[in-house]
Amino acid sequence: MGFSGLLWRRLSRVLAMSQAEARAFSARKTKVAKEPLRHIKNRAKQEAGDRHGPAVVYVQVVAAGSRDAGASVYLFSDHRRYLFNCGEGVQRLMHENKMKLSRLDNIFITRMDWANVGGLSGVLLTLRDVGLPNCVISGPPQLKQFLQAIKIYCGPMDGLSVDVRPYTGPLYSDETMSVTQVPTFTSNGPLPSLSQQCEGGESHSELRQGRTSPDVMHIPRDLRKRFSKGSPPCVISYICKLHDRKGHFLVLKAKEMGLPVGTKEIGPIITELKANKSVTYNGKEVSPSDVLSPDIPGPTFIVVECPSEDFITPLTENVAWKRYLEGKEEASAALVIHMTPEHVLNHTTYRQWMERFGPGTEHLLLNEHTSTVHNLSSYKVQSQLHLIHPDIFPQLPQIRPRDEASEVPGVRAECLLKYQLRPKMEWQRDQVTQNHTCAFVKEAMELPNFRTALEECQSLLKSDDVPAKEGNAQYPEVVFLGTGSAIPMKTRNVSCTLVHVSPSALMLLDCGEGTFGQLHRHYGDRVDDILSQLSAVFVSHIHADHHTGLLRVLLERERALASLGKPFTPVLVVGPTVLMSWLNLYHDNCQEVLHNIR
Repeated sequence: MGFSGLLWRRLSRVLAMSQAEARAFSARKTKVAKEPLRHIKNRAKQEAGDRHGPAVVYVQVVAAGSRDAGASVYLFSDHRRYLFNCGEGVQRLMHENKMKLSRLDNIFITRMDWANVGGLSGVLLTLRDVGLPNCVISGPPQLKQFLQAIKIYCGPMDGLSVDVRPYTGPLYSDETMSVTQVPTFTSNGPLPSLSQQCEGGESHSELRQGRTSPDVMHIPRDLRKRFSKGSPPCVISYICKLHDRKGHFLVLKAKEMGLPVGTKEIGPIITELKANKSVTYNGKEVSPSDVLSPDIPGPTFIVVECPSEDFITPLTENVAWKRYLEGKEEASAALVIHMTPEHVLNHTTYRQWMERFGPGTEHLLLNEHTSTVHNLSSYKVQSQLHLIHPDIFPQLPQIRPRDEASEVPGVRAECLLKYQLRPKMEWQRDQVTQNHTCAFVKEAMELPNFRTALEECQSLLKSDDVPAKEGNAQYPEVVFLGTGSAIPMKTRNVSCTLVHVSPSALMLLDCGEGTFGQLHRHYGDRVDDILSQLSAVFVSHIHADHHTGLLRVLLERERALASLGKPFTPVLVVGPTVLMSWLNLYHDNCQEVLHNIR
């Protein structure tokens, strides 16, 4: 039997795997943590002792809302780390920019949409592997079903306890802040019906019957059950109130009051005073106000997503905002983060609602009207490799919004932009990413012997030893969008290969997380044309790094066809039968996607 026969036998075995076999095959090996992570041990000590409230807290933009990266923000405090939304590519951005995933134990999701949860499975696998004991995810009602569904390809989360905090649950509070979930519902009807016909006459139900493995019937009934058709779409906003920071111990005043400053006796006395209790020393009573500076009030910030005009009225009329719109300084919001498209920001009602927060509130705007650069390392490496072979490594285009941003009052998000909440409230731009191609080229040219090696390479390329193209032959053309890394990293990405079969047809071989982002960065404004030519996707196996970019590609392709005015046609997806089980569960419980597949 030749090589092709052996290859086909191997592929046939993978495609025919049962769900149980695929789970075992796909499960990433769990790394056993030898001991608790250092920050967890330190936190336990801190909780057992004096709690002063965090001294440093800031919000930082991970992804600024651009089409290639989505919208995500990171909250840093001395005690904990938090993430708001976790779309595809977030893990890679955090890794590149040294935002430690090992400290991330709270994730907040604003809406059940692949743009907000596409990177969640990869992040949870990494948290499990680094030994984090637990992670809490807050958000819309479908989260539980989503987390159950991803077990099909993630395997068990042994060692990591993942809890879901529903919006109906009690107020969340830890040593950094308290968080209130504010649900917003739109009454404009349920999601599109499953009976809606696909292009070509095949209905969703027919597609499901024809493509679903028998294994899907063994999935628990509550996971296969669709949300009731009357359930309106839901978006969750978050009101985050930092705890007050305890006042400082005033050493000079304490000495004047006769307290034993500098001795072992002072420790328990300070503890009592900071617990707002008076103490008596040498017959003299000392109250907290005598030797402590006033407490520093904790500011409030709000995270809002308003995905469409249907949500504007129920969102802006929600009574949860009342206290922040009354103009009282003690109840004002320091920052409102808007994950909101431009047409909603421009709506009169939404603008008026923003203005009612008052002049003391800053507004951070995250949407596609940004030209910030994400994944700067990719731009740097590509510009340096471009020196070696411009045809193989073309310069990546600068991504700019198609339309000019409107004059909405607020600050446009940029990758790594910070808003510091404590100790001083201010914007900080020192880490904002900038694409300086000339600086990257200069850095490469200054490497020892690089110029000489580059000249030799260029001379070789011009020699007769290198075969030239025959005529204008361009096809097939292969574009490596990933490097086959198991985990998205700074200069590496997971598995994905784009094959241009002809001028009007192309296919993807595997479709790992971040595939659409890579396509968008590589082709820039041409990405819609490229997506419109996509006719097939082949998924080799059910490992997360081989297929978790599929849904984003399918959804963006649907958008591209509509934008170009082209008729919609579904994509042929070839993969293991268990892949269809996963797609069915996501479609049934989270977001309708099956009409994109044939």
